Amino acid sequence: MSASRNNSSDQRRSGTVNIRDVASRAGVSIATVSRVVNHIATVDAELARRVWKAIEEVGYVPNTQARALVSGRSRMLGLIVSEITNPFFPELVQEFENLAVAQGYEVLIGSTNYEPVRTESLIRRMLQRNVDGVAVMTFGIEEDLVQKLVEREFPLVFVDAGPALPNIRVLKVNYAEGIRQAVQHLAALGHRHIAFISGPLRLRSAVARRDAFLKSMAELGQIVPPEHMVEGNHTMEGGMAAMEHLTGLAELPTAVLCSNDMTAIGVLHALYRTTHKVPEDISVVGFDDIHLAQFMLPPLTTVQMSCKHLAAAAVEALRAGIESDHPKAAQTEWHIPTQLVVRQSSAFPRGTLPALVERNAGKRKGAATKRNK
Repeated sequence: MSASRNNSSDQRRSGTVNIRDVASRAGVSIATVSRVVNHIATVDAELARRVWKAIEEVGYVPNTQARALVSGRSRMLGLIVSEITNPFFPELVQEFENLAVAQGYEVLIGSTNYEPVRTESLIRRMLQRNVDGVAVMTFGIEEDLVQKLVEREFPLVFVDAGPALPNIRVLKVNYAEGIRQAVQHLAALGHRHIAFISGPLRLRSAVARRDAFLKSMAELGQIVPPEHMVEGNHTMEGGMAAMEHLTGLAELPTAVLCSNDMTAIGVLHALYRTTHKVPEDISVVGFDDIHLAQFMLPPLTTVQMSCKHLAAAAVEALRAGIESDHPKAAQTEWHIPTQLVVRQSSAFPRGTLPALVERNAGKRKGAATKRNK
């Protein structure tokens, strides 16, 4: 082993590796290494690769606090999610982190468990860590805190709704289209008695999904009985409890649309413990399309709200606020599409398929008779 490599190993073990060692190994100036480490876009791509290779070889760890003092930026993004027990949010975190790291940012993550006070505490802690911006992928934040953040010109991203203030950017999910597709899918199969299990109605997103369902049913001329509208809590246990309520009704719905996939999975489990089969007796549709949905028995029909779209929009929105020369004039809204993914948990209501086949056969026979006359 060469003397230079021995020296590098000794330095790595002692923690004395510094930016000069990187510059020497890469054969560039210290200023060039600094520009590469701070992700300055004007650095030649081949030169940047050489510097990163040298950083890896000598084991150099850039001092992020020093970089922040020099550049005025920490290259850190905050991400706040509602909870970590719902698989949707870990999938979102993974996508967000992958995209942020690819853009040269680190990520600080926190979960609120739907508590506004905890949301405020998390944002304050992230401010103390000097993050460049925060994506709040949950609900609720104190207005006075928002105003303080705005006065600092601090970039924030919200889902669904946010105050119309500078440096506030909003990801608007098209709940209406996905839920409309789900309702029309069930109606086309012959379902007229469709129940809906919402999320907690203190959440804006839960209210938006419930309202989209009622509007979609009204478009079909269907009035939903109050007993077919059940408030859940976006958990499997909540889905089980809601389904137990529905199975206790005198008139059982033939289909259930759920505000998220975890609720739908709870519904599937509750029905598994009864004599009712899915989809033969009851069709079940979820919302989110978490990775687990396709592996349920039966595989879950659901409305897809893509984590990739959400994460990409959140990172792009934060960068627009952080990196733009005129952040207040930059784009302020990103639209997130939704669409139905049909699997095996939805089907014709029991007894309707033979009638449909017979009706269609009668129409064909009548048409043939007319042609023969």
